[in-house]
Amino acid sequence: MPQPTKYIFVTGGVVSSLGKGLAAASLGTLLEHRGLSVMLQKFDPYLNVDPGTMSPFQHGEVYVLDDGAETDLDLGHYERFTNCTLSKFNNLTSGQVFENVIRKERRGEYLGKTVQFIPHCTDEIKARINDVALRTDADIIITEIGGTVGDIEGHLFLEALRQFSLDVGRENVCFIHVTLLPLIKAAGEIKTKPTQQSVAKLREIGIQPDIIVCRTEHDLDEDNKRKIAMFCNVEKKNVVAFRDVDHTIYECPIDLRRDRLDRMVCDKIGIESPTPDMSDWQSFVDHIINPTHEVRIAVVGKYIELQDAYKSIYESLTHAGAAHDTRVTITRVDAEAIEKEGAAAHLSGVNGILIPGGFGDRGTEGKILTCQYARENHIPYFGICLGMQIATIEFARNVCGMPEANSTEFDKDSPDPVISLQEEQKGIKDMGATMRLGANDSNILPGTKTAELYGKETISERHRHRYEFNPAYREQLESKGLKISAVSAQEGLVEVVEIPEHPFFIGAQYHPEFQSKPNNPHPIFSGFIAAALTHSSQ
Repeated sequence: MPQPTKYIFVTGGVVSSLGKGLAAASLGTLLEHRGLSVMLQKFDPYLNVDPGTMSPFQHGEVYVLDDGAETDLDLGHYERFTNCTLSKFNNLTSGQVFENVIRKERRGEYLGKTVQFIPHCTDEIKARINDVALRTDADIIITEIGGTVGDIEGHLFLEALRQFSLDVGRENVCFIHVTLLPLIKAAGEIKTKPTQQSVAKLREIGIQPDIIVCRTEHDLDEDNKRKIAMFCNVEKKNVVAFRDVDHTIYECPIDLRRDRLDRMVCDKIGIESPTPDMSDWQSFVDHIINPTHEVRIAVVGKYIELQDAYKSIYESLTHAGAAHDTRVTITRVDAEAIEKEGAAAHLSGVNGILIPGGFGDRGTEGKILTCQYARENHIPYFGICLGMQIATIEFARNVCGMPEANSTEFDKDSPDPVISLQEEQKGIKDMGATMRLGANDSNILPGTKTAELYGKETISERHRHRYEFNPAYREQLESKGLKISAVSAQEGLVEVVEIPEHPFFIGAQYHPEFQSKPNNPHPIFSGFIAAALTHSSQ
């Protein structure tokens, strides 16, 4: 008789940004190393249908999945830390819940009943968990609930989880509550009262956590474990320290393994599995912490002061660096600062330059100056999405003699719109989920740097953009040395440009950072770091 699917629910208390997503992803890593199959999902209580229209200042990076879903950045952690390939069913927001319920009411699916938060909204939430269970053969589904216990908008999700645990049997469910243990430096004490209050609030809703994961700057002593266990009604051994890591987030699974979090979970949900062999993960971490080489990469963007705005890019650089036994030191440069002070003032001494994706014209001219500096000084350059478009504009202006070349996103009246709005985008008024989104196949042209890096003829990469390389200028740009090295398999749209004579100059219209893994870095990122290493030794 097949074993029933097991469920882990990760909630948070005291404050936001505790690292619930990293805790969930790290647990997924540990369970996979036990030979178990895992699927993760994220419930976000905000009213937006998805993060696609939210500013990076509000939300950080929008992480795009194969099916085109624009999702929370924690899903990036899930895919990087595990072997999951996620879909739109793995991210649910309050906006989606209410939108689905209202649509059903308008269609008469509730047969004239009064539509209420309970059971109709909670049923919608439970249905999403069941959807994921039906679409996967995973042994365990881990669901993270965004926000903090006590937030009014999160109450429906917690009530749904309470009901769900009864539906499937409490023996098949493990509740993990992540809290903060603040250190009061003046008193020299770790305070457990916020954790006690947070768990009390959770228990008022009807959920008793099985494991409490405590974010702390220090190890958790036995007295505090005993106090938390007593006041929160859990076993002392199920109070776990989630310590601040010293070097990299990829130390998190190893840290949680110290307190045997994976063993506790398996015991709670009744799964027998072998002790995990973390040697491959430890080796990866060792290459990050104690590398032989070092390169300095400048990331030039408009949201540069935000840690999470380019999260997947930073992680992909780390993956590629580890593969080359190299520390990647990232210099964040505001594109507007280059407009004011020039590229050399901020970029001299770097071994590689990366321009990430983005929207709007703020900082655009600074990015064009950045690209020119990289091209003329033979510094490895990697442009992603907008960074590819910037490379095209710069080449058109400074090599092809089109001084007013531009994108119609920035200048609708440009006499040389080398980047223009996709034909199917014209007339679209809604902003959410209307771009070219998700995985698309592309054909790589033989004899190119791109072909050398990928080692295959067809690739699948994820997109998120509205504007494209204008094919009317292809012949003119190629005649001057800008090589088209990949085109979309279906429409023939330009996907990758490169300059063969340059040590490394590649612009990709898609987002390769969404498919890089710790022990399997994306080939373009890997090639970029290899070129930066060569540059550093010159």
